[in-house]
Amino acid sequence: MFTIRNALRRGHCLTQKIKLTKTTKQLRALISTGPQQQHGTFYEIRTYFIKPEMNNAFLKLTNEKIELRTSHSQLLGYWSVEYGGLNKVVHIWKYDSYAHRAAVRAALAQDSQWVEQYISKAMPMLRSQDNEVTYLVPWCQIEMPPKQASCSDTSAAQCSRSSLGFSPGVYELVTFQMKPGGPAVWGKAFSKAINTHAKAGYSHLVGVFHTEFGLLNRVRFPDVALMCTACMCL
Repeated sequence: MFTIRNALRRGHCLTQKIKLTKTTKQLRALISTGPQQQHGTFYEIRTYFIKPEMNNAFLKLTNEKIELRTSHSQLLGYWSVEYGGLNKVVHIWKYDSYAHRAAVRAALAQDSQWVEQYISKAMPMLRSQDNEVTYLVPWCQIEMPPKQASCSDTSAAQCSRSSLGFSPGVYELVTFQMKPGGPAVWGKAFSKAINTHAKAGYSHLVGVFHTEFGLLNRVRFPDVALMCTACMCL
């Protein structure tokens, strides 16, 4: 009797393990598979933390020499931070694929002008660097803000460093820490909330980016303020 009962228990436990394994495999597939698997384009968000005493010198050097970098790949925008964590710049680069990024990085390493005129001077000015590989969420496209988007407040307008990429203006970079699972889990509700925010007319949504590598389960979106009331600058 005991032998039969133990055999039944072992069989029940084995069945549970098999079901759990199948469920786990399916869950992993749902989390790791998304539009990025079929589309090569991604966006790298790079954040540089500048030594406070070198902030102005770094921004001046970058403004003068950034064309050496943009000749290799497309820059969406380059911003300095006015509120929040200071002495910091954020820039977004577009790549067609990981192979494209690798080719760009290799070409930069061989570009003597880039190395001698910019990198060799800029690197000692930085405290640290961070980067994230992101994809646009499936329901979003990059939308360049209107050219007239700017701020009449002189102090706020100083944060705009853009003669490249997006038009000058006051930008806010919003970051959300999401539940694991990607846009398939939270995309519908989040899309509704973002579109409601954008339709209010106070800002212009540039794009919504979901991290793939870096700090995971984060969504970041920059928008440009069309009115200057209570806006952050990036």
